[in-house]
Amino acid sequence: MNRKNLIGIFILAVILPFMLLTSCTTKQNWTQFRGSEGTMSVTASGLPTEWGTGKNVLWSADLNGTGYSSPVVWGTKVFITSTFPEKVNPAPERPAGPPPQAVQGPQGGQAAQQGQRPPQPAGPPVPEVRDTSYINEIYKWEVICFDLATGRENWRQVAYQGAPKAGKNQNSTYACETPVTNGKQIVASFGMHGIFCYDMEGNLIWQKDPGVYYTQRGWGTGSSPVIYNDKVFIQADNEENSFLLALDIATGNELWRVTRDEKTTYSTPFIWKNKSGTELVTTGKTARSYDPETGKLLWELKLGGEQVIPSPTGDEELLYLGNAGGREAKSVLFAVKAGTSGEVAWQTEESGLANPSPLLYNGLLYVIGSRGEIAVLDATDGSLKYQKRITGIGSVWSSPWAFNERVYFFDENGTTRVFKAGPAFEQVAENSLEGNKFWASVAVAGDAYIFRSGDKLYCIKN
Repeated sequence: MNRKNLIGIFILAVILPFMLLTSCTTKQNWTQFRGSEGTMSVTASGLPTEWGTGKNVLWSADLNGTGYSSPVVWGTKVFITSTFPEKVNPAPERPAGPPPQAVQGPQGGQAAQQGQRPPQPAGPPVPEVRDTSYINEIYKWEVICFDLATGRENWRQVAYQGAPKAGKNQNSTYACETPVTNGKQIVASFGMHGIFCYDMEGNLIWQKDPGVYYTQRGWGTGSSPVIYNDKVFIQADNEENSFLLALDIATGNELWRVTRDEKTTYSTPFIWKNKSGTELVTTGKTARSYDPETGKLLWELKLGGEQVIPSPTGDEELLYLGNAGGREAKSVLFAVKAGTSGEVAWQTEESGLANPSPLLYNGLLYVIGSRGEIAVLDATDGSLKYQKRITGIGSVWSSPWAFNERVYFFDENGTTRVFKAGPAFEQVAENSLEGNKFWASVAVAGDAYIFRSGDKLYCIKN
């Protein structure tokens, strides 16, 4: 064998394992909320179709903290954020019987006949009393890394420890924002409690203090960071000083900041890669598109709705976005044309858009309501293909996903419903996991799913 062949074999022997590792790693990366592209459309292979107690559960790990942030995955590492309560105020006392009801609307007459208090004349609004009792509590804010193959904890870092800087909803946690990674750094945002960047081994690289501002009814924050072109984008909307921030992921240096005429929001920005370029899209009472390089405002669109929770999705041609409805306003789902100044292709009030973000898959748009209502629309013109309500479902907070001509979603009780993708409804499976408050969206790691409940982390694999 000549020298040239020997050199070639040596080079191949050196780089082939690296190429295989890189290929494997790329396939199982799930870098941010709703996946690396922010769409929940899964292109992996070999994922299980059935799971449950004792079935296709590779491992589970008990979590001693709380958090509704979703897992993210890079290579063989799974990351979550969590908060651990070290000292909390006692739970408020509840009255022995049901609270008095201020009955309004069409049921008023019937309610009055049943002995309930009739509607009272409207008076001036009651001033909001801001609860500050949280300042007497103590928490630890943590970033945790698990091994994908075994579920073993690789490392845990305490990002912040002490009294909360701001409050939260009593049913929520202080770790609602999903972390984001590029394979070199992992960035965790804890809202008003700071932004923290670690290397993949858990060493702190930088941290930023975004400031402390009051949120709607003191309910806290929930918008997750995203990465594009080595920039981390933070949407920090609140009741006092809303802004959108771009940070250098390597240093934490501020690259640009724009103020926003918005109140508290919970949706996550979307990097819209369309036929005319790349835009950074945010929602609020007004949807806005920005140049991700400079922060320049490109267009805006009034959305209506009530609760700013779902995040946008889109493809090269159209962007789909809207707000959840509420007691005072219905939700409206919009489709915006690429390459325009926010021109609306179509809009509809029939989708029932709620807390989960819409899912685009094979030309159809799937919208899951907060109680398991399903609406399927033609993504081109918004026409309704069908609506279906599945009974016996708990609240749905997580985002649905699509894989291999199936659409999946799960409720807070950990039961996943699976139905065929397409213009007609057909449920094909139902899978359940044990745990409480499955509010976090699923992560996909190659041929495995990572689920998180309030007290467990699961790896599901054939």
